[in-house]
Amino acid sequence: MPLLEVTDLITEFATRDGVLRAVDGVSLALARGEVLGLVGESGSGKSVTGFSILGLIDPPGRIASGSVRFDGQELIGAPENALRRLRGKRIAMIFQDPMMTLNPVLSVETQMVETVLAHDRVSRQAARERAIEALGRVGIASPAERLVQYPHQFSGGMRQRVAIAIALLHRPDLVIADEPTTALDVTVQGQILYEMQRLVRETGSALIWITHDLAVVAGLADRVAVMYAGRIVEEGAVDQVLDAPLHPYTRGLLDSVPANNAAGRRLNQIPGMTPSLLRLAPGCAFRERCTRAAERCATMPELVAHGGRKVRCHFPLETAVTA
Repeated sequence: MPLLEVTDLITEFATRDGVLRAVDGVSLALARGEVLGLVGESGSGKSVTGFSILGLIDPPGRIASGSVRFDGQELIGAPENALRRLRGKRIAMIFQDPMMTLNPVLSVETQMVETVLAHDRVSRQAARERAIEALGRVGIASPAERLVQYPHQFSGGMRQRVAIAIALLHRPDLVIADEPTTALDVTVQGQILYEMQRLVRETGSALIWITHDLAVVAGLADRVAVMYAGRIVEEGAVDQVLDAPLHPYTRGLLDSVPANNAAGRRLNQIPGMTPSLLRLAPGCAFRERCTRAAERCATMPELVAHGGRKVRCHFPLETAVTA
């Protein structure tokens, strides 16, 4: 049985202009010890998918339908106190903005120690030692001295490392990381990625890494799911998807990476803009930007098995285009 199983998840937000469906029928499964990279442009629904799994969607947003099962337990519709027991202990989330984790008026020590005591019956001294160890693991020098400081005394990158340390305090079964290394320099980013890999290897934790950085996914993930306009358009083993993508959108993302372009040549890019989720036309949401679009693309393709992976496209890249 998968550790996490998401089925037909739909998350909507009520706006003045209508209902915006940010996540539209997402299904995925994650085994223990597995790393899934969730990639796509800004606004594709990656972060909302992560928030939905944890039940962190507040009004005017709502989970309209679907199922999220964690270790056999249904999370959608579960009582808030049951979700609170899971969050931080067995499921942890690392936010892109560390100040979504840190309270600016409490010391780092208070926040980390209380996080330990909220789930484990240990002494305050034992909780403090665990906090010091966690800070050291994410590369914070003199962790005992930094522990007594406040978030405003840390740089942005250091605050993010503190947030990551808090997420790893209980060695959770599942970590959902929402672009946590965006604000970090390359050296620290490598250190954090190594620590996450070690956590997965040593504890069997599962990891969903939400990002737009394909290079990070290539070195970290076992599988990758590509999202566009709220839907998964391609999913499979990371080597398969990144070496020989089937969906034109995935191919466009890879072609947009500067390292994949010859020096002096114009950077390849996906034409057009991401469509508004409030005004999506029927059919494939990518067809207005796709060079392979045909009349058939006016109907929505299903996410079907194809060559050992899944793809949502009437004309995958290895097939000929016919109307």
